[in-house]
Amino acid sequence: MRRGISAVAMAAAIVLGATACGGSSDNKSTGDAAKDPAGVSGDITYWDTSDATNEAPVYQSLIKDFMAKYPKIKVKYVNVPFSDVENKFKTAAQSGKGAPDVVRADVGLIPEYASNHYIAPLDGTAALKDTGDFTQGPLNTTKYEGKTYGVPSVTDTLGLLYNKELFAKAGITKPPTTWDEFISVSKTIKDKTGVTGTYVNPDTYFLMPLLFGEGTDLADAAAKKITINSPEAVKAVTKAKEIYDTSSAKVDFASAYDNMQTSFKNGKVAMLIQGPWSVSDDISGSAFKGKESNLGYAPVPAGSTGKPQAPTGGHDLAVYQGSKNLDASYLFTEFMTSSASQVTIATKTGTLPTRTSAYTPAVTADPKIAGFKSIMDTARPRVALAQVGSLFTPLQQQYVKILQGQVSVQAGLDAAASEFATLLPGFTK
Repeated sequence: MRRGISAVAMAAAIVLGATACGGSSDNKSTGDAAKDPAGVSGDITYWDTSDATNEAPVYQSLIKDFMAKYPKIKVKYVNVPFSDVENKFKTAAQSGKGAPDVVRADVGLIPEYASNHYIAPLDGTAALKDTGDFTQGPLNTTKYEGKTYGVPSVTDTLGLLYNKELFAKAGITKPPTTWDEFISVSKTIKDKTGVTGTYVNPDTYFLMPLLFGEGTDLADAAAKKITINSPEAVKAVTKAKEIYDTSSAKVDFASAYDNMQTSFKNGKVAMLIQGPWSVSDDISGSAFKGKESNLGYAPVPAGSTGKPQAPTGGHDLAVYQGSKNLDASYLFTEFMTSSASQVTIATKTGTLPTRTSAYTPAVTADPKIAGFKSIMDTARPRVALAQVGSLFTPLQQQYVKILQGQVSVQAGLDAAASEFATLLPGFTK
């Protein structure tokens, strides 16, 4: 998932990044991680952002296995709440004090961390091994300006989740493959069952499939052009507004996500655009509890391009550029993202692996993983800009106004584009 930061914080990050202590020449790798892994020694700290109750014990167990394999390396495990890690890591990296050697980073933050020299390029290091085994979507999230700054750990994307029983009652035999079909199916379900088609999530991360479906994004990095108010983006958001007006339950903008989840899992709406992280909650509701097979999985509907596409999410492991034990950090990163480790993580936590070889029969026995495995083929990364996280904030403000009818689609996106221009110097509109 993505998060944005303010323009002020972003400006501070850029200024401080130029003087961050992460690039010290005293911290270069000796190459021993590749030449003599067993001889590598040192103490490293790992910041993990996984769920402290249900997922962290799995990672802690793997760390014990790592230290058994490399007895000269000691790993200090720290679980940092996902909501806190971005600011904590940036503060530590900017000051050169207290940063972990390895951090579990949201994929959307890799470009920002790389541009500010907080994390080390990993090409040619022991951290990157068997890269051909990684699925392409997650691997693409690790790139910035031609270099690799992360190693894919777990992945996710958005898909279409639907209630099979409601579909059957409405006489619908397959999930919609286009947004127009999505609207039509919603109407049919409402007419035949009385149940509303969907619940629109007003968070702009969930708008990305509609933008991608029209062949556009927030901006074009190569052309240095802001595209959020392009004709393609206007078409995408116009369709989102149509879905909101014709097919959605009434949205409580103050508690949209929780109300969306409650509506779907209790059978009050038939479809959601959602990710695999929601499934454990979905199957706790009356519509799916004890009958998990009632939960259907499909790619997001396609727009005019004919291609269903949604953003690649998940987490990459990144190595702090100021680490005093780079070789140990590289070995740790490789071990924790290996196929064997990913099988362990997937079978015990239900998260999706990033390696093709990790999709073993034991892993795909999980209906959620099996359901999203093929959907991951439709995933694509967000535009690789250091400021990408901050772009969502002005877009969010305008998108809510558009959905509520306070501004037109074009006016709202033009306003967002003007805000983008202050965050993307040198970009044209």
